[in-house]
Amino acid sequence: MPFTIRRAVLLGAALALLAGCSASPDPGVAGVPVTAGPVPVAAPPIGDQLPGMPPVADPHNVYADAGPNMLSDTAKAALPLVYVPHTKSGDVWVIDPTTFAVVGKYRLGGELQHVIPSYDMTTLYASDDTTNKITPFDPRTGKPGANIPVIDPYNMYFTSDGKSAISVAEERRELVFYDPHTWKVQQTLATPQCAGIDHSDFMPGGRIAVFTCEFDGRVAVVDLVNHKLVRTIDMPVRHHRMGPQDIKLAPDGSVFYIADSEEGGVWVLDGAATKVLREIPTGKGAHGLYLSRDATKLYVTNRLDSSVSVLDSYTGAVLTKWAIPGGASPDMGNVTADGSQLWLSGRYSRAVYVLSTADGHLIRKIDVGDGPHGLCVWPQPGRYSLGHTGITR
Repeated sequence: MPFTIRRAVLLGAALALLAGCSASPDPGVAGVPVTAGPVPVAAPPIGDQLPGMPPVADPHNVYADAGPNMLSDTAKAALPLVYVPHTKSGDVWVIDPTTFAVVGKYRLGGELQHVIPSYDMTTLYASDDTTNKITPFDPRTGKPGANIPVIDPYNMYFTSDGKSAISVAEERRELVFYDPHTWKVQQTLATPQCAGIDHSDFMPGGRIAVFTCEFDGRVAVVDLVNHKLVRTIDMPVRHHRMGPQDIKLAPDGSVFYIADSEEGGVWVLDGAATKVLREIPTGKGAHGLYLSRDATKLYVTNRLDSSVSVLDSYTGAVLTKWAIPGGASPDMGNVTADGSQLWLSGRYSRAVYVLSTADGHLIRKIDVGDGPHGLCVWPQPGRYSLGHTGITR
């Protein structure tokens, strides 16, 4: 909706919240001010960490071990490649990032959503939620292997201790926990109040995750130890068609940033996942959230605005906005291991975009298949992967 109308709606919503008329059943959500300006937020204590997870070395930056070129020995063994799954043409294209040439095309069938690095970074999985399978790729060769049956894997994450893979079964409104080695189901968690469950990020201690509910205008807070739904939190303005999308934890754990496509901006959720603090307008179709390699900047892809907004990852202050020429639809991707480039799929434009992180200029547009989605740049720095298109810590 137009910016002025949207702000009016936000004002009305904020007044309604102040009057105690929130639609959310959760304590602490009513009475939330919605402002665009950066507000310093104290980081909550990390608390008990999930047993078996690599310890948080720097509480001010949980991504400190995923800095520029901090590749593990496993990651160093991988061929530098970019994997592009297509929802419409049902194939994965593989691109050489040094030449920008397409070096492989693999027809897998179905509706391919994301290419997801395993917890130990030894395997990449192309997820297909229409035929209930994931296809492993060997990052040392860039070649696919035999399909693995998985229930409705729209997206996939891994617990911080590496003991569970989580299939985000969007259509079924479920989280299906798997043994990541045998792919046997450990447990299924129903999330009936989270229509369109799709993206997630974890608190620093690894015990709690927040999942976005695209078609319910809210998020779901999940206990990953006991596999229980803790609560749901409504956004101040609830969108049910293309609402909350990607989510990203601030480096110090103080807040979660939540892209909302219909809202055209980013909601800021407190780090304890109890209440929405404010909104940051970015652009139409706000969708993907990616950190710079030093974790000081947050890139927000505005899919319906042909742009990328750059925020201060600690305060949420808008630093700049990059326009992508040619009617772009920037969706998902990641930055390169050295942090110099941001690779993004063009969801509606059959293209991949390579941007300079120095100034946002378009380095290369690469024509690809139909419906490019969860693009994976590999290898990535870090000790372990939480999944998605390469969330590493």
